Amino acid sequence: MNPSNPPWTTLVDVTSLAAAMRAANLQVVDARAVASTALRVVDARFSLADPHSGAAQYAEAHIPGAVHADLNRDLSDLGRQGHGRHPLPDSAEFAARLGRWGIGPQTQVVVYDAGDGSMAAARLWWLLRLIGHRNVAVLDGGLAAWQAAGHGVDAGAVEVPVLAPYPGQLDMAQVVSADEVQARLSQPAGWLLDARARERYRGEVEPLDRVAGHVPGAVNRPFAMNLRDGRLRPAAELRAELLPLLAGHAPEQAVLMCGSGVTACHLLLAFEHAGLQGARVFADSWSGWSSNTERPVAVG
Repeated sequence: MNPSNPPWTTLVDVTSLAAAMRAANLQVVDARAVASTALRVVDARFSLADPHSGAAQYAEAHIPGAVHADLNRDLSDLGRQGHGRHPLPDSAEFAARLGRWGIGPQTQVVVYDAGDGSMAAARLWWLLRLIGHRNVAVLDGGLAAWQAAGHGVDAGAVEVPVLAPYPGQLDMAQVVSADEVQARLSQPAGWLLDARARERYRGEVEPLDRVAGHVPGAVNRPFAMNLRDGRLRPAAELRAELLPLLAGHAPEQAVLMCGSGVTACHLLLAFEHAGLQGARVFADSWSGWSSNTERPVAVG
């Protein structure tokens, strides 16, 4: 990852980001960070156990110039029914939100969360790709890696140049519906991968959703297996493990899911990092699938 050669489209390391921030001449005016229009850093920290903690942590300390994205408020539309715990946001509202964050078609976006990118940096990375923005990357190792490298944080307000709504719409062709999953259940295994922890996939525990188990035929690939010390593992290692899981299916035939469509985005990031492009996300995921009692469930 060369700091002098953006764009970044999957991962960026802290050294490269720090160099890009210096090149973008991030300024501080009256104790407020003034964010560059060429580079936008977004703090997407979130906790399922405490949904308000991300905003509180951001207010206390964040990468200088970063704006804050909340999974529930900004990256989901919790008012939509039947689409799981984190339904996709409305396309127009998301486009307007990007404009308020100062993100335009030419902006290089870097998203981070507390550490590994799964909550919810990869979710915003995916949503930006859905709306047609390619210059977006997840900060490998997140805020933990940033601070471990000795880089400073800021607790002040961030002044962002507000832009018009982003000129795009969410590409729903890249989003898999429950009906499509249902229609493909008879296909040989390898096309549907579930990123949840093994005990949830097997139906031994279910702390969040109404039914325990998994979609029949889904292959389990816990997203944590793609990580080492809070960072994505090398691309060659991931490719060597992910490709056999497809069992002969092309990457663009693959569908990725999780509990509510968040950590599935992290699995997609691992696929893209490994050079396996074209997989799609089942956004409703298990929480949406299991909300309909007529859909089949497997355990074990």
